[in-house]
Amino acid sequence: MKVAVIHGRVAGDAGRDEQDVLAQADFVSQGLAEMGHDPFTVAVSLDLEEMVEQLSSPRPAFAFNLAESLWGRGSLIHVVPSFLDALGIPYTGSGTEAMILTSNKILAKRWLEAAGLPTPQWFTRSHWPQGLVVSGPWLVKSAWEHASIGLDEDSVIPAADREGLLQRIAESGNKLGGESLAEAFIDGREFNLSLLAGDRGPEPLPPAEIRFDAYPEGKVRVVGYRAKWEEDSFEFHHTPRSFDFPEADAPLLARLGELSMRCWEHFNLRGYARIDFRIDRDGNPWILEVNANPCLSPDAGFYAAALRAGLGIRELLTRIIGDIPERPA
Repeated sequence: MKVAVIHGRVAGDAGRDEQDVLAQADFVSQGLAEMGHDPFTVAVSLDLEEMVEQLSSPRPAFAFNLAESLWGRGSLIHVVPSFLDALGIPYTGSGTEAMILTSNKILAKRWLEAAGLPTPQWFTRSHWPQGLVVSGPWLVKSAWEHASIGLDEDSVIPAADREGLLQRIAESGNKLGGESLAEAFIDGREFNLSLLAGDRGPEPLPPAEIRFDAYPEGKVRVVGYRAKWEEDSFEFHHTPRSFDFPEADAPLLARLGELSMRCWEHFNLRGYARIDFRIDRDGNPWILEVNANPCLSPDAGFYAAALRAGLGIRELLTRIIGDIPERPA
């Protein structure tokens, strides 16, 4: 059957974080073809009439939504699922509401707190929680942008104070793509846990830890833009992903799985997702982000977790497609 593989149009001078969606589209298209589908890619922009034309002839049985941004803006991530809803075209992954709630970090924070799920303290220029005391390290990050855009070790302020952080938030708009927030920095281990739909509901895939190997004393341990995208950087080569843990970590890993499943239910996620955690010095997990459409590149963490679970691309795509509310005939 015809399947539209949708992603945001990538400008010729776009950074590696944006260009990565092209690798995802190729990888997913190849897997769909191996399954017997007839995929075609649709690169969408702010020209919604063009999008209608591309999806009208031929009209796909369903769409595989890989759109992470439009016009280079993460704040427009919800436009594609919203438009597919309006067109009545079934699509993979989470729906419009979940995409908005998870992609806007401020909304996600509020939603996590409403469910009693642990997330680091935070504030914005317009929101100051009652009784909040600022001390220790804090970081300033984008409220919308993904892929660690604008995030690196200089985003962390070691001895933060309220006025200094408010000033940093005010000054960081252009660098961080608009609205930003301050968040208490959890100086500890970093994990992510991928979730995949199945016949019996969502299944946690093997948890992964992002290690900070050979980091010198005093170097801030943060998985920022350099660690993810700049191949000639120290951070890129010294933040490996590991799926191997000592038995002593078993209770922690079980807790991460439990919290991830609660996020899936609370945010009404579908198909696949990834939850990012930090673990503090006392062993307490804190939810950093809920990713409703994690990267599906062959070298990305989600596919690495699927392979660790014994799932190849065809099995992975079958389960994602199987969680579309209106399954294709």
